[in-house]
Amino acid sequence: MIQNEVLDAIHSRRSTRSFTEEQIGTEQLETLLDAAVWAPSGGNNQSWLFTAVQNREALLRLNELVREGFRHWAPDDSYPGKLAAKTASQKESYNFYYHAPTVIIASNKPDYENAMADCSLGLENIFLAAQSMGLGSCYLNQLHWLRDDPGVRNYLFELGIPKEHTICSAAAIGQIGKASAPPARKPNTVHIVR
Repeated sequence: MIQNEVLDAIHSRRSTRSFTEEQIGTEQLETLLDAAVWAPSGGNNQSWLFTAVQNREALLRLNELVREGFRHWAPDDSYPGKLAAKTASQKESYNFYYHAPTVIIASNKPDYENAMADCSLGLENIFLAAQSMGLGSCYLNQLHWLRDDPGVRNYLFELGIPKEHTICSAAAIGQIGKASAPPARKPNTVHIVR
């Protein structure tokens, strides 16, 4: 197999769910956001918005709104992660962003077919850039699942996310508190036609 710095970052990246309280540096944040906007987008639309939240009180308030939103939210499919998040949110200790000091929220136009794909590509750039700088990261679904919850949505508007945007996904970013072990790769997930 070919090896280089990019491929090393891909293979060594892990989802971090334990962060220290130490905030990431300004240059690190700017580098992550720059990596995001250099991702490919459908038709080169670049209609995304990446909103970084580093204010501890704002993140705690958002967590409370997410917990409240889950109380009356019903999953629209059988994805186990949704059911687990709804159950976990009932615990007082629940924190959807794993107490990371930075959360980057990806939003986009709701009537744009590639909104989720474009934002996900931007977040993957963030994850790989974070890995290259020794930072931990984790993909967050909760804000997407609760994107139509009035409490969550209104607060995100207060944080500067346009009301006309839909919330695609988010990333928790910070210094790694506890490293995650590499999960095994499942077999039969690649097919080659020659």
